[in-house]
Amino acid sequence: MADIKLFKIDTGVEELPASWVSLERELQTIIEKNMTIFFGVTFLKTEYVTSNGGRIDSLEIDDNNCPVIFEYKRASNENVINQGLFYLDWLLDHKADFELLVMKTLGKEYSDKLDWTMPRLICIAGDFTKYDEYAVKQINRNIDLIRYKKFGNELLLFDLINSNVATPIKEGITEKIVRQSTDKTFDEQLESTSGNLKELYYSIRDYILALGDDVTENKLKLYCAFKKIKNIACIEIRVKSIMLYLRLNPDDFKFENGFTRDVSNIGHWGTGDVEITIKNVEDFEKSKEHIIRAYEIN
Repeated sequence: MADIKLFKIDTGVEELPASWVSLERELQTIIEKNMTIFFGVTFLKTEYVTSNGGRIDSLEIDDNNCPVIFEYKRASNENVINQGLFYLDWLLDHKADFELLVMKTLGKEYSDKLDWTMPRLICIAGDFTKYDEYAVKQINRNIDLIRYKKFGNELLLFDLINSNVATPIKEGITEKIVRQSTDKTFDEQLESTSGNLKELYYSIRDYILALGDDVTENKLKLYCAFKKIKNIACIEIRVKSIMLYLRLNPDDFKFENGFTRDVSNIGHWGTGDVEITIKNVEDFEKSKEHIIRAYEIN
């Protein structure tokens, strides 16, 4: 794999040596204490014991309300991917157990919003081989491979090596009953909108995906999310407009009446605190600088 070099340049130039953690548990503890900052997910449980005697390193839900499994390996010669896939399949067969954990830990309002269309596996290790990257591309599962490196005692780097996006899992009978009949799915919203708005959506989609190879598209039940490690932008389709939600700090944003607004305290399906209303190509052009900014800072 390509190596990452880090240099200190305040007094001359000094290369900082990279290392792995001494113990796998050390890495796990650091990450679990800072899940939201590092990866935009909400921590639920460490060392979760499954009914088949296994032990999931960490369980979380992400900002799209999808279940997430984290598996850690200190080095690169341990098969973290197969182990994670084993637990992911177990989780999909035991949804009720996970939903109960969410309800007990975070409350019923969180368990009611769980979205099983895009469950994720995040594997974190000292390195991955080219065979690891190839293997995950052949598997219809949402898998992120993240390499870590420590530089001394103060710096920790995460490098997204591969992000594989699978076909969304279709709703089961239970999920269909839970979802209100008045809530159209994202695909239904897109299908029922006008031809001009549909074309505009695909232009926005292509623009966001072209920002970098590290951007992936996650089509959820009620909106479409675009992410690196965290969501950077989400899109909802309305009757006469496209609602774009960006992961930006509203305190650092200059709002324009009728075009942008602060939705940090206003309910909406997608994640992101800055809302942009796009009705035409001109609105899309105006939004590009904000989309780029969301990409660059996340």
